[in-house]
Amino acid sequence: MNVDLSDLNAFIAVARAGGFRDAARAGDMSPSGLSEAVRRLETQLGVRLLNRTTRSVAPTEAGKRLLDRLGPALAEVQSALDVVNSARQTPIGTLRLNVPVSAARLVLPAILPEFLAAYPDVQVEIIAEDSFVDVFASGCDAGIRYDERLEQDMIAVPIGPREQRFALAASSAYLDRHGRPEHPRDLLSHACLRGRFSSGMINAWEFERDGELVKLEPSGPLVVQIGAATDLGVEAAVAGTGVIYLFEDWLRPYFDSGKLEPLLEPWWPRFSGPFLYFPSRRLMPAPLRAFVDFVKTLNDAASTSH
Repeated sequence: MNVDLSDLNAFIAVARAGGFRDAARAGDMSPSGLSEAVRRLETQLGVRLLNRTTRSVAPTEAGKRLLDRLGPALAEVQSALDVVNSARQTPIGTLRLNVPVSAARLVLPAILPEFLAAYPDVQVEIIAEDSFVDVFASGCDAGIRYDERLEQDMIAVPIGPREQRFALAASSAYLDRHGRPEHPRDLLSHACLRGRFSSGMINAWEFERDGELVKLEPSGPLVVQIGAATDLGVEAAVAGTGVIYLFEDWLRPYFDSGKLEPLLEPWWPRFSGPFLYFPSRRLMPAPLRAFVDFVKTLNDAASTSH
């Protein structure tokens, strides 16, 4: 039986994404093209692979068995193709990265332009989100996460700054009206602008100085979704709505321009920077290998300069 590999890939994409539209967003085919490919595959095999409703698409029992066997097999095919790709002087293909919005804003701008200039045949696709997802099941080659959210059995390579800080800030207009906090506990009487993860969790605000750790859950007039609406929180702080607690690097331009005033800087907590992580496997896709090597080169240069 001659089955087109692209039809098999279409089936895998739709089954993993749980729908034709979501699979189309992650790939390079239209929903109608994916639907036709799956229908063609089902006709050739003589069995229904997907149950389709107006709200969802899910594999049938036969589809589940095929999916379980196809994943590893097609991964081997891709690895074989990457052996050929690695023999080229420059790699070719697509690199898909799943990253938090903070990394897309604060880490990758200093890396990607130079990488893309060095590897003109590689296309990089960035999926920026702050929800905790299985980046590989979603079709990505690698992810960027902080160490407390790294998945087990993964290779992790430092990327970007090795140390970062959370900063506290407000506009001078707000502080002139409400006073400047002298200790983190003073924030309990201030209007605090907070962020909520898509999971619903709201992180506490943590501060540390000379061994004293203070953890607060302040309240305020505005809660924004972390990542997607963080800039709204920053603009609200600039407008004088309240106090914001965020990555120092995110707020630095506002400090430099005078739009926001840093507060309680000796208390700002430090934490380790993000990591590029990917599965441990013998053969790595050539675009990912190029990116990993590029990041390691930057890390070596940064270590030498220090």
